Amino acid sequence: MKFLQDIFEKQKPHFEKGGKWEKYYYIFEAHYTLLFAPKDVTSKKGVQIRDAVDMKRMMMTVIIALLPTLIFGIWNVGHQHFLATGQEAATILDKFAIGAYAVLPIVIVSYATGLGIEFTFATIRRHPVNEGFLVSGMLIPLIMPATIPLWQVALATAFAVIIGKEVFGGTGMNILNVALTARAFLYFAYPGDISGDNVWTYFGDSLIGMSDPVQAFSGATPLAMAAADGISSFSNFWLSDAYTFQNMFLGVIPGSIGETSTLMALIGAAILIITGVGSWRIILSVFGGAFLMGYLFNFIYDINYTGQLGTGVKVAFLVGTIILFIVNQKFIKGELKAIIGVLAGMLIFTAVMLFSGAASEFMKVPAQFHLVMGGMAFGAVYMATDPVTASHTFQGKWIYGIMIGALTVLIRVFNPAYPEGIMLAILLMNVFAPLIDIYVVKANKKRRLSRATV
Repeated sequence: MKFLQDIFEKQKPHFEKGGKWEKYYYIFEAHYTLLFAPKDVTSKKGVQIRDAVDMKRMMMTVIIALLPTLIFGIWNVGHQHFLATGQEAATILDKFAIGAYAVLPIVIVSYATGLGIEFTFATIRRHPVNEGFLVSGMLIPLIMPATIPLWQVALATAFAVIIGKEVFGGTGMNILNVALTARAFLYFAYPGDISGDNVWTYFGDSLIGMSDPVQAFSGATPLAMAAADGISSFSNFWLSDAYTFQNMFLGVIPGSIGETSTLMALIGAAILIITGVGSWRIILSVFGGAFLMGYLFNFIYDINYTGQLGTGVKVAFLVGTIILFIVNQKFIKGELKAIIGVLAGMLIFTAVMLFSGAASEFMKVPAQFHLVMGGMAFGAVYMATDPVTASHTFQGKWIYGIMIGALTVLIRVFNPAYPEGIMLAILLMNVFAPLIDIYVVKANKKRRLSRATV
């Protein structure tokens, strides 16, 4: 790489002040620092800290963590294509070829649009190119169906970068996750191309000659089927054993390009946690919150459907959880207080639901299935841990993660029009993350002041 660095160094004077390409300095600087760590250090005297892990290296780590989901997503697009066209004997290379044909153009359009806007803003505003889009440019394709029109990818990316980030001042200043902003834009602007049963399987076109689906083919995702008829409908899928827990964990099911495989997301989580880039507290709490809310819904359904719990027991359950919440607020400290406080809130909600008599087929979905269905794992690992839009305090991360997991299941159960709730849950908690941190910091200050002696 030394020869490449020498080339950059030789061209650098042309982009510096007074050079013939001075106004393009930040575009040059973006490419240079993408490949090489900056040499900038403080003065020779005094304390100096020089670490190769700068913001761009951190973003590259996230991209490396995303590669398992991308590679598996490309294969799965091809796999679903050949399943739906009745060619199950296709080779791995055939599946990768078809998958790459469908997926790579989406990746290219996402990066070309986003980086083009970033470079334009950097040149006009005379500031360095933001590193954040290195990750967002990969996340956006992975949360799209393989059939999404490319012009919609470009439009959603432009909307997310301009409205979701640049108007707030660029990377580090945005309130909402940029990639999810792109998906939310498409969901509300063009719902027919990003939701429903007909967008999750790539059939190709006449040039490929594989456009006829097998008889009785259905491209419904497990979430859509569970929302419509409950988990018992899984056996009615055109492949009766397609939606087993194992298949959903591995990800060999229809869905967004990078969201189907929980296993690949967990490999990415390991990379993020080991390198210190991702927060294990947020990842663990998202899964924990979703599992607990799913389990509570199972409990609510069983009780309300069978009517086995009397009014006296329901009142005792409600009073008990309220007492737990009050005791937690007064006597428990630290991160444990945040966890118990949110869990007590969920139990109070459960008690209220018991009095309401609510019962629906989606409540029967086993709690562990919520962890492998839809984009739960992908959202928990790559979206909820966004260092810009997530909570930053330790206690706040627990509250933030548990609430995302619980709200995801809540939206899935009560919003049949949008059974995948992870996107809306993360965007909602993005808005509340600063508020959570403010109250956590205030509580810490209040506790420390109470110990102070004059």
